[in-house]
Amino acid sequence: MTISDNSELMAAIRDRFAHVDSCPFQGPRVFFENAGGALTLKSVVETSTRFAAMPDNPGRANPAGRALVDLIGRAKEDVRLFFNAPDGDVFVGESGTELIFRLISSAILGAAEGGIVLGSSLEHPATRSACNRWAEIAGKPYVCLPHDDATGTVTAEHYRAHLTPDVRVATILHTSPVTGMGVDLAGIATAIREVAPDAFIIVDGIQHASHGQIDIAGYGIDGYVISPYKVFSRHGYGIAWTSPRLNALPHNALMNGPEGNWELGTRDAGSYATMSDVVGYFRWLGQQVSDSDDPREQIEAAGRAIHAHEKRLTDVMLNGKDNLRGLAEIPGVKILGGVENPAREGLVSFALDSWDSEDLVAALNAQGIRTHVRKADHYSGNILDPLGMPACVRVSMCHYNTEQEVAQFLSVMSQLVGEKAA
Repeated sequence: MTISDNSELMAAIRDRFAHVDSCPFQGPRVFFENAGGALTLKSVVETSTRFAAMPDNPGRANPAGRALVDLIGRAKEDVRLFFNAPDGDVFVGESGTELIFRLISSAILGAAEGGIVLGSSLEHPATRSACNRWAEIAGKPYVCLPHDDATGTVTAEHYRAHLTPDVRVATILHTSPVTGMGVDLAGIATAIREVAPDAFIIVDGIQHASHGQIDIAGYGIDGYVISPYKVFSRHGYGIAWTSPRLNALPHNALMNGPEGNWELGTRDAGSYATMSDVVGYFRWLGQQVSDSDDPREQIEAAGRAIHAHEKRLTDVMLNGKDNLRGLAEIPGVKILGGVENPAREGLVSFALDSWDSEDLVAALNAQGIRTHVRKADHYSGNILDPLGMPACVRVSMCHYNTEQEVAQFLSVMSQLVGEKAA
């Protein structure tokens, strides 16, 4: 059973999310701004409310304190299941960006003397900024290899061209929030290990997580970070996984505290609990699209179903359906990463000659289609400047979006293009 072909399953999926088809400020709308923050599970809203009222701290010698410790422990195991990370540590931080800075700084400062830090121009400024800052402090040159402008991604071959045995820390972006293209994470990590086996490899999985296909045990990496608000939870925290060898490096911690601990201060048990809601949702979805009773297999089945459905949505958006023209058929449209790109994950970024991108986003929003403009600024200039594009329109979808919503978007696009041509 697929998501795309089962209306009852799609209805059940959409029923689990808050504000799936309307905004409390705007009214009815299509939500194609998932890369900026996905919809929130209703169960996450309920859990957040329940735990926000808790006056007790985890670990105190009372029933509530002990219960919260148990809940955090169970949530960490749920995240391990979602990540497929049997070893290492899982912990909560302020945000995905903050955790990326912490992991990268610890890896660079704790790695052997000398050597270089290696990353790519595809990466989010969180990673590139952290590498720039801490590589300079540690006296390790930062090498930022260029990604492929035509495909909007980076490959193991791109990394191989810059690999040397003295790579101390390497960073990888799992999926670009601007181009929407994923990378062969396992292939890149393998290439790095072949040349620099002791390098610490830190991965930004923030954009990738909502697509449900994370397999840390198969990557051979040392750190992986997500932002839960982009994977159906809420704002206010990030989640990191760290390998045993990264845990062993010196990092910010209280003197005489638990060995290897990454968490600073009292944690919000509710944030952990909401990640259990997220993992439970993936398991539920896996049960709808497979017959497996194994929790990890259910999550993997959900990931496959999500990928297949999102591919269908982007195919329709690009190539059209019935009497609706796709974006690729509209004169003057430039698609980031090209039209036929197998690395695409539920996202299409484009520019239109006849429209300023910011104005087009505003016009779409006025018609009830929520998208986002990416400008050639400190967030997206690394992608757009080499293409000579001052901005683009980002249309980001998720598995709870429907073909009917894509058709609505294409219909509005046709109207807006026609208005400019008149």
